[in-house]
Amino acid sequence: MRRKIKWTIIILMVIVLGGTIGFYIWKGETKSYSPEDTTKYQKGTLKVEVVYNRPYKKGRDIFGDLVPYGEVWRTGANEATTFEVNRDIMVDGTKLQSGKYTLWTIPNQDSWKVIFNEKMYTWGIDLTTQEAARDPEYDMLTLEVPVNKNLKAVEQFTIYFDDQQNLNVMFLAWDHTVIAVPFKTAENKKPEN
Repeated sequence: MRRKIKWTIIILMVIVLGGTIGFYIWKGETKSYSPEDTTKYQKGTLKVEVVYNRPYKKGRDIFGDLVPYGEVWRTGANEATTFEVNRDIMVDGTKLQSGKYTLWTIPNQDSWKVIFNEKMYTWGIDLTTQEAARDPEYDMLTLEVPVNKNLKAVEQFTIYFDDQQNLNVMFLAWDHTVIAVPFKTAENKKPEN
């Protein structure tokens, strides 16, 4: 009996180890098609870091096809995109506290919803349902921004930052679509005496 239990434990350990190794091999393979990248932005004491995976267009129709309209998108590929900021910021007039968030979007033809979610996820989709892994209960901020069109297609999904009219702006660009998410450092008001 003891010998049977020992072999059962060994077999289970081999299965778990094999599954773990297989997952990491699969994960590495997907990164070759959508490489991971980090974009950083600093202005004064404000520091922002976005870690995301960058899929390619490869002749495909992207928004409304590969990335359906009206559905939550992990905003890249593979793991959920993360947005980390070291100071409180104002995004569309709403305060977002300093910290690390996952960044989700809901693309539509004329506007996108941009969602900052406080939960960290191991992967951007639920592997059983193939839907976005986001739990809306952890949404900290949702805003809607208009879609801008690029004349020239952006081949690889790109997130970048720029300064415009006294605002910091995060851009998300892919194919002929660009969206801008303006934000500024939140003023920390001192209590009145």
